[in-house]
Amino acid sequence: MSVWQLLVVGAVMLMGLCGVLVPGVPGQAIVWAAVAWWALDDITGLAWAVLAGATGVLLLNQALRPFLPPRRFKAAGVSRRSVLTAGAAAVAGFFVLPVVGGIAGFVGGLYGAERVRLGSRGDGWASARAILRAGGSSVLAELFACLLIVGAWVGAVVWG
Repeated sequence: MSVWQLLVVGAVMLMGLCGVLVPGVPGQAIVWAAVAWWALDDITGLAWAVLAGATGVLLLNQALRPFLPPRRFKAAGVSRRSVLTAGAAAVAGFFVLPVVGGIAGFVGGLYGAERVRLGSRGDGWASARAILRAGGSSVLAELFACLLIVGAWVGAVVWG
């Protein structure tokens, strides 16, 4: 696969990561489709292993979805900016501190956005906890699954 094709696959994955944060957009399916596109073009054992792993992670995420709260951000009065800030911080955190940085980035970005919006530390934490109860944990689980897949893809492309 050429460099330009890899950049396009990476851009599609980035769109899928953003799609996880937007209700109604199938972000997980977009990330999986990008991995499938790459694996079908780069027919190596590593590419197929990444595709199989991505499929397993997304199936596990779908199996765990009923145990997580549904997204009810509008009813809880959550601003879209807070969720998007948390998502961007999760993506940055995942690449700064692989794997666990995504979770820390999401929670930290959510708290930071809420603290700026509300003006105090206590109100920021209370609001961040309310957002996580209102569906932020399900968004975090989907985003984390997709970040694991993107991280595996990047690792396979760089070291494969």
